[in-house]
Amino acid sequence: MLGIDIGGTKVAVRVVDPGGGHRDTTFAWRPGATVEEDVAALAASLRPLTGSVTAAGVAFPGIVAADGTVAAWPSRPSWAGLDARALFADLLPGTAVTVADDGDAAALAEADALGCADLAYVGIGTGVGGGFVAGGRMWPGPARGSFELGHVVIDAGGPRCACGRAGCLQAVASGPATLARAAGRRGPVSYADLQDGFAAGRPWARDVVAESCAAVATALIGVEELLHPALIAVGGGFAAGLPGYVELVAEHRDLLARTGCSRAPITAAVGRALSSLDGAVLLARHA
Repeated sequence: MLGIDIGGTKVAVRVVDPGGGHRDTTFAWRPGATVEEDVAALAASLRPLTGSVTAAGVAFPGIVAADGTVAAWPSRPSWAGLDARALFADLLPGTAVTVADDGDAAALAEADALGCADLAYVGIGTGVGGGFVAGGRMWPGPARGSFELGHVVIDAGGPRCACGRAGCLQAVASGPATLARAAGRRGPVSYADLQDGFAAGRPWARDVVAESCAAVATALIGVEELLHPALIAVGGGFAAGLPGYVELVAEHRDLLARTGCSRAPITAAVGRALSSLDGAVLLARHA
């Protein structure tokens, strides 16, 4: 089986052998590359695997229309109009390929790992992904669209999102958005600087991370009011690299809770930064 996690900055691939062992590889997209160059890089990565697998799952971050074409992908806009399903069918001939939103795939993996049939997932990384599993299945399901938690508007007067709208959760809580706020207060800041500052309790770092956690909590409280998940998993590479991030999200969510309403436990994603890749493998297994 083959799992492919397509990201805005990199691609992760996992090959699972019949005995259950696996090997992972990654490669980074070249900044500013055309869609043709991206496809060539992806083909070069997958070519050695052609013929060795019978089923593959693809976790994809862009919006894929019902006909399989990429309707929008702000991180790599040149992909718009590309037939994603046909692309992976061509890259992996003879392989059963299932394509799903990366947040939905991550939610499916977390629900499986945590043994929870009704789970909400949020992943904080280059963007903000989300997914929901109801009764053990991705909700609302591929035929109706993905669970775009990152594009829930939490502040209509907030910063502009890459999608073109103002105030999306992603525009406030993503890794780049958090680092941009830190840089506005302190000057140029790397992720390593933020990690060190947050761990040391420096106010500038604690404040910007807390603002992002509060934004995530605002979106999650809405999910809870409407869908009542039994469990919430927080993952993504940015969040996973900041010990205490998940607890801070839970603290802010609790501040928003209505009296008399029970709230779902909030836990760190089992897959940490790899939940979407885990989900891609599950998609292949289900296929």
